[in-house]
Amino acid sequence: MKIGVIDVGGGLRGSYTAGVYDWCHDNDIRFDYCMGISAGSANLSSYLAWQRGRNLKFYTDYDLRPECMGMKNYLKTRNFVDLEYVYGDLSNSYGEYPLDYDAVNNNPAEFTIVATDAETGKPHYFTKADIKRDDFAPIKASSCVPAANKPYMVNGRMYYDGGISDPIPVEKCFEDGCDKVVLLLTRPRDFVRNPDKDKLTSALIRRKYPAAADAMSRRAVRYNVELWLAKQYEKKGKLLIVAPDDIGKMSTLTKDPEMIEALYYKGYRDAEVIREFVK
Repeated sequence: MKIGVIDVGGGLRGSYTAGVYDWCHDNDIRFDYCMGISAGSANLSSYLAWQRGRNLKFYTDYDLRPECMGMKNYLKTRNFVDLEYVYGDLSNSYGEYPLDYDAVNNNPAEFTIVATDAETGKPHYFTKADIKRDDFAPIKASSCVPAANKPYMVNGRMYYDGGISDPIPVEKCFEDGCDKVVLLLTRPRDFVRNPDKDKLTSALIRRKYPAAADAMSRRAVRYNVELWLAKQYEKKGKLLIVAPDDIGKMSTLTKDPEMIEALYYKGYRDAEVIREFVK
């Protein structure tokens, strides 16, 4: 049986799934297929490398540094999050906390990273083969939030965050051969996405990337429909949703170490339901 996991990301709310992966590490839970969007793809890379605790270190230390994200970065480079710092200076072999590239590459699990083609507005699915030593471009592309960051170039094409075009890629996961799927959300399972904020972001990128802007304006509808679909699969016993019951005041960019750690430990506890599902 091929068991997959989807991590939808969510900025610093990703500390929740960091807790899930550390529980998986402690209980030797290994997925056959891993699909990540935005911060979810970064979390999965540490999981695939079997580097327990690495994600938590990023959320509670590195992500809080001014070099990582902030208005100073944006005013200087038009990138609120310095993707080169996070997935380069920190993660490369010479970095402060290198990702074990060999471990990721040798892990038998499939790894799919979702990004959005800025020119077409359609999802693009990178694979493990697209990741090179000291070159984690697909993860940077998948984590590139419109308006907050300029689109990221990979092989001559520009990309934005994968959550724009395929925020909960359940269908893709089953199309790729999964028999059962664990879906990791970083908002409560009954959260309904409001399109208002997406419309503002859409307007900011429309002049240069109209197709991506259209995809952004439809993001809320797509998210809500795909979550509904996930719940239908859950009723059939083919999918398990793991999500926090409450995230308090935690938002995508909330730099509060206590809130981040609380969400991490919530994820660690909630992950227990995975044990029975993957038997």
